[in-house]
Amino acid sequence: MITLSGRTYLITGATSGIGLGIARILHGLGAKLVLTGRDKGKLERLGEELSSHHHLLRPFELEAGDEIPSWIKSIAAETGPLHGFVHSAGICQLLPVQALNLKRFDRTIRLNLFSAMMIVRGFVQPNCYVKNQSSIVLISSTAGILGCPGQTLYSASKGALIAFAKGAALELAPLGIRVNALSPACVETPMLDQVRQSIPEENYQQLCQRHALGLGQPHDVAQPPLSFSRKLAVGSPEPISLSMAE
Repeated sequence: MITLSGRTYLITGATSGIGLGIARILHGLGAKLVLTGRDKGKLERLGEELSSHHHLLRPFELEAGDEIPSWIKSIAAETGPLHGFVHSAGICQLLPVQALNLKRFDRTIRLNLFSAMMIVRGFVQPNCYVKNQSSIVLISSTAGILGCPGQTLYSASKGALIAFAKGAALELAPLGIRVNALSPACVETPMLDQVRQSIPEENYQQLCQRHALGLGQPHDVAQPPLSFSRKLAVGSPEPISLSMAE
């Protein structure tokens, strides 16, 4: 058994899916959490569920990318330096190549890639992170490795996120900050529900059949970020960047 008592983590997309699963696990291990999402009502309900007075609820619109570093700085001024963050927020939509346009490109890249870059930029500001003890986890997707028909833009954004994690891991190594990207396959979340509603049921069943052990659950993906945090309790190994396929 381990404890994350005394450690503080920021989680984006904390009110749903993988982010919610990670929030529940880190809460159970005693971490102090800064929970963020765009829906204030959902955040408040999550706060009630976790029933912890030391968690912070901070609604924020990640599309406001240039404002993220100052937002991170304000959080650290309130909580003290962070031990890390999990970036789980993002969007996925069925979008054939014929439907691509600049507006859709801009929104997807802003939420799935640029917001991650700006959170990292904000995180490495002075007094915002704990040197030699901090971990960054970015939630990518197997779509960024294998591709996915009808989701080429989403795949491109997640592939770029993996590449960013690799570069950031090397760049931030001298600061003792570890950077990892997780690439799960399909996980039963509200995001997947939206995809299911937009395609024929036959196609959805074909998607399910591609997962030999069945679709994943949020808690399946929530475990790897925990393992990255656990290493901090016994030392600071060489920073790595990895993409894990479920």
